Amino acid sequence: MNLIKTLKPVALILSRNKDDRKSKYKTQNLRNSLEFARIVHVVTDDIKTKTDRNMEEMASAGVHFGAPRSRRHPSTKSGVFGTKNDIEIVDLEKTQVSLEKAREFVAKLRKDGKIILLVGNKSEAREAVRHAATRMNLPYVALRWIGGTLTNFDEIRKRLDRLSDLRTKGASGDLSKYTKKERARISHEVKDLERFFSGISEMKEIPSALFVIDSDKEHTAVTEARKMHIPVISLSGTDCDIGSIEYPIIGNDKAIASIRFIVDIVLSAYKV
Repeated sequence: MNLIKTLKPVALILSRNKDDRKSKYKTQNLRNSLEFARIVHVVTDDIKTKTDRNMEEMASAGVHFGAPRSRRHPSTKSGVFGTKNDIEIVDLEKTQVSLEKAREFVAKLRKDGKIILLVGNKSEAREAVRHAATRMNLPYVALRWIGGTLTNFDEIRKRLDRLSDLRTKGASGDLSKYTKKERARISHEVKDLERFFSGISEMKEIPSALFVIDSDKEHTAVTEARKMHIPVISLSGTDCDIGSIEYPIIGNDKAIASIRFIVDIVLSAYKV
């Protein structure tokens, strides 16, 4: 490091004059500066090593692959490094910066006891979203977004209460008083409710943030979040409009490995 190389010989020269108190004072200051420079050098190298490792892991997961050049949305232009074989290549250094911003936001939500709703309805995202949400005890939607989940939550809450009531009655045997035909109808109702609402069945209030996979695919959820002034974190491909997303992470939103990697990295900040 240039600062270390500059300060070290000066400190040695001044230390030779042991009778000069001024020189001793200057020497001590320079030694302190030298130690500070050494610490900065070590910390900087550590950060650089960690960043390089994260970028290597992102590349291994295929995060750097974008959409075909002809489909690029203008809002993602700054996050594109280049093009190869007509496929956009994402600038992983900028993706890393976006990841850290999203993680800081998620960590703050966790500290404040706030809830994040995960949304990933495309087939490539469902398993990663379910797994991460279950592990973190967070609500999720991983089949189809039901309109009004945020903007008409009172009505959605009634459906959730209905599901909870039927589950309780089924477990206690209270449904045995109904006829076989009625029990079959109730069983069918429970299956439908569980299919669409099982991921948010324990969500008692509107979430404080959304984390969506493919912001264009989940445009209905993003639109509802905007109406409710709920911030959105997204993994968005280069073909997505990220203009209305508070914490966009530009990357491959179409590959299972990439989605799993980003979801795990972002939500690792939500751990206690």
